[in-house]
Amino acid sequence: MNNRDDEDVELEGQDGAGAADGEDGDGGDAGDAGGGLPPEVSRKVRRRRRRTRPRSKTIAMKRLTREELRQGALMYPPVDIPRPTSRAECRQELRPCPWVACKHHLYLDINPETGSIKINFPDLEPWELKHTCALDVAERGGITLEEVGEIMNLTRERIRQVEVRGLLKLKMGSPSQDELGAELLAQAALNANAKDRN
Repeated sequence: MNNRDDEDVELEGQDGAGAADGEDGDGGDAGDAGGGLPPEVSRKVRRRRRRTRPRSKTIAMKRLTREELRQGALMYPPVDIPRPTSRAECRQELRPCPWVACKHHLYLDINPETGSIKINFPDLEPWELKHTCALDVAERGGITLEEVGEIMNLTRERIRQVEVRGLLKLKMGSPSQDELGAELLAQAALNANAKDRN
């Protein structure tokens, strides 16, 4: 059981007071290996700063009762306002984007297989988001993993994993240069054989 409060954690970061006493949880003299000086900010302080906003919340449609589904339909009836149909129309719309049901909106994600809804920012309303459209973020250009993580309410490591998976899918979906060369050589050989037969 941890009896320490935020003041103790803040004190560790000042002048390395907590780390100098060997309280950083390593159980040894980790500061001696790096030149004898304790780290400026202990690991405990860094861990405190990791998650500043609540994690996303998933609502599984199959777990909702009929009454809950009926109440939800009554609370949010269908709207007959025409939505943008192209990126050019969308670009001229108001920001933050009011179209939460759009697949590019960052407020929520819907799993097409299960129908479950993942609310990425459970502590905010859609109009309180700084960035609401993934396409707007993509047009802005290259940004760091930390910035993407902040925009999508995910950790930097999770963003890196998604990036690696996406790059692998692209690589697997498109033939490599070697495969293209092999296909061209095979086709040239077939054409040469066909000419020899004639």
